Amino acid sequence: MELSQSQLELKKALLEYCVNTQSQRVDTSREAMENINEVANDEEPSAEEGFDSFKEQLRNDQDMYARQYNEALNGLNILRKIQYQLKNDMASLGAIIKTNQQNFFFCINIGQFNVNNDSFFGMSLDSPLAKEMIGKKIGDSFSFRNKTYKIEEIF
Repeated sequence: MELSQSQLELKKALLEYCVNTQSQRVDTSREAMENINEVANDEEPSAEEGFDSFKEQLRNDQDMYARQYNEALNGLNILRKIQYQLKNDMASLGAIIKTNQQNFFFCINIGQFNVNNDSFFGMSLDSPLAKEMIGKKIGDSFSFRNKTYKIEEIF
């Protein structure tokens, strides 16, 4: 069975939203790394007592932004693997899962967002809630944190 035109357009819109959001995260973390590098390169060695702690803080900031950049880039690479044109029959990467409680998009951890006047929660396959859904089909139910979810639609 193929996707309907509205399902295809929704999947495309969700993926575009996630790619744009993740691209912004990549850009923001890259710019932060570049700014820290500029500050580090502009600083002249000093005999002042606090200079070593300042350099240490710059190194820590560089490491933090480098980690954020790599995580954001990895997420973007995962999103680029999603083929929105494909219909998903089970909870898997690229699937939209509509339940009686919430709508989900299996991609990366994006959090809750709105597309086409509908609320979705973008999450990775590694999240605890996603693990409860993996392998489930339309009509299946599962429980998570004292809530029972019934899968109404998957595509």
